[in-house]
Amino acid sequence: MGRMKRVIAAAAAAALAPAAAAQEPVKIGIVTFLSGPAAAPFGVPAKNAAEFVIEELNAGKVPAPYAKKGFGGAPLEMVIVDEAGSTTTQVTEFRNLVQRQNVDLIVGYVSSGNCLAIAPVAEELKKLTNFFDCGTPRIFEDASYKYVFRTSPTATMDSVGAALYVKDAKPGVKSIAGLNQNYAWGQDSWGDFELAMKVLVPNVEVKTSQMPKLFAGQYNAEISALLSGKPDVIHSSFWDGDLEALILQAGPRGLMKQSLTILTTGETAMHKLGPQIPDGTVLGARGPFGPYAPSNPYNKWFHGGFVAKYKGEPNYASYQMAQAILGVKLAWEKAQESAGGKKPTNEQVAAALEHLNYEGPGGPVKMAIGKGHQAIMETAYGTTKLVNGKLTLVNVKRYPAEKVNPPEGMKSADWIKSGFKPQ
Repeated sequence: MGRMKRVIAAAAAAALAPAAAAQEPVKIGIVTFLSGPAAAPFGVPAKNAAEFVIEELNAGKVPAPYAKKGFGGAPLEMVIVDEAGSTTTQVTEFRNLVQRQNVDLIVGYVSSGNCLAIAPVAEELKKLTNFFDCGTPRIFEDASYKYVFRTSPTATMDSVGAALYVKDAKPGVKSIAGLNQNYAWGQDSWGDFELAMKVLVPNVEVKTSQMPKLFAGQYNAEISALLSGKPDVIHSSFWDGDLEALILQAGPRGLMKQSLTILTTGETAMHKLGPQIPDGTVLGARGPFGPYAPSNPYNKWFHGGFVAKYKGEPNYASYQMAQAILGVKLAWEKAQESAGGKKPTNEQVAAALEHLNYEGPGGPVKMAIGKGHQAIMETAYGTTKLVNGKLTLVNVKRYPAEKVNPPEGMKSADWIKSGFKPQ
């Protein structure tokens, strides 16, 4: 009789094993700036978004199809890492997340330089990694990956959208100039904008391209050069503290009044520096985020919950982090279903994430290029106008995803040269 009880108990334990395994926490490595000049405008808003989304997923409070708790019923644990420091430091931290912390997947990275360094390491370690922000198109244009994804658009979309907006807002434009950070993000952003403007306005004159060091902080010499050159349009992809420094230093000197200035990441500064951003400045949000986000159930949930929890507006870094986690959740649960309810492997989740189309707080996300590993989205730009002391955006224009992103298998520069032929 005792032996029979032991057999029954063993059988019961075996029957419960899959259910227990399904409840094993899923560990997500979150990497973003927690210190340094990029923390306040980017890193902390992204971290807050990760905390909020993970809490809501664990509580089962996210609208369908994200309503199942955690990932497929398994609770989520967040392991957060500061992105500050050199690319060498970030590679070491990535290896620690994988080999010591044993995370199941990683969502992270604001810096394009860090993404370029991390991508081959993620592939080497066979760890599913979703870049939530970094914009350089080189990730999937220069290489192919099995484990690496990006659920946000590239800088190409920002620059082409900016050029289209400039052509719409200032049809008589004759000259342009640039002020961009001297590394992958700034170089790619200016290169695509300059090329796009030369396609739209073949005889456009490039007055100057200023490329200061990343996080230089002081731009009086560059601002003087731009004031002296008097271009019709100034393009800047400055972000973080550099963006805020540019607004505070260039605004009082009249730069934005002299030249139509388009700040492709300017949305992150509007809540903090709103009244100090001169009227007529064009702001981008790296997609349909922040003030450009749609009125869909996911944005109502995310924006409302974020503001209630943090007493501040979510910026585009927050939106990108949210849609990165939601995209991986859908892929995880799709893979889990194919695996018969078992915890899916990184390979299974990667296969499910390839070519995935889904909707988040910023609207439709299409994993349409980079062999299904790179997202495309629509984008929007608007012009600032101070109304009763509050910064508003007027003359908002939206550009469909297929109009501002290259088709599959075509490099950004080649697509721009072709005249932005749609997919």
